[in-house]
Amino acid sequence: MSLYISSLNSGSNGNCYYIGNANEAILVDAGISCRETESRMLRLGLEITKVKAIFISHEHSDHIKGVETLSKKYRIPIYITKKTHVSGNLKLEPELVIRFTSNKKIKIGELTIIPFSKMHDAADPYSFTVNGNGVNIGVFTDIGTVCNKLVKHFKTCHAAFLEANYCEEMLENGGYPYYLKQRIRGEHGHLSNHQALELFRNHRSESLSLVLLSHLSKNNNSPAVVSKLFKEHATSTKIVIASRDKETEVFEVNAGDNTGIGVIASRDKESEVFEINAGDKTSKGVNSIRQKSTKEKAGQLSLF
Repeated sequence: MSLYISSLNSGSNGNCYYIGNANEAILVDAGISCRETESRMLRLGLEITKVKAIFISHEHSDHIKGVETLSKKYRIPIYITKKTHVSGNLKLEPELVIRFTSNKKIKIGELTIIPFSKMHDAADPYSFTVNGNGVNIGVFTDIGTVCNKLVKHFKTCHAAFLEANYCEEMLENGGYPYYLKQRIRGEHGHLSNHQALELFRNHRSESLSLVLLSHLSKNNNSPAVVSKLFKEHATSTKIVIASRDKETEVFEVNAGDNTGIGVIASRDKESEVFEINAGDKTSKGVNSIRQKSTKEKAGQLSLF
């Protein structure tokens, strides 16, 4: 059994993350327009009617830009705290608004979502883990400090959207004013590449099979730099850059076999499906990749 995940967009221009099973899905944040959300999901073969809830992490515009229209058009419930709702000045239909509190589990069909508070310069910011079919997915972006709560949840993940916002050297030598540099690298700002890497190196479990590096700065980071940094330490974990300009593939994440290493399958926009297997009991990582047959691909499409 699996969960299916994709970043529809990730960056200061908009954030939206898809997590679902064969029957239902949620979005974490809706920071791109309703039209873009529809277009990107359509290209991926994802059905927007399967989205049963949108969880809002905080009120910054790159996380809420499309939520009003998306919720109204498709009658999707919005899980949002009161402080975030008020601070974002969101005009949401009252019957579609549902409050949540820290560490209290929320059931959306067969998915279980756990929100937990994080350190960021917003009114009431939250990170989330999503569990289903024995698989744990983390959404960990817009975080100024790696706190104990983040470490605890990161350790449980089979896959994670993990912020790697800025390269320390690029930020320091770049053209941003001093106050903005201090805000970004402060304890309520964003995670640097090295902060994210230390979390990854020190606290990942053997079951962590996929990391989507997220919320990269356009001006103070480079996909090539952060990808190289992580891949030097990745071993069996697949590293993917979540783009600020387009959607990623859809990744199928399994809890893995008794090696404890997860299994991933990914789909690109032409619906080519690849399967990455963890191997047998003697394997210490991903050891086989094959393209699925046309018949297998046709069978996979019904999941979305």
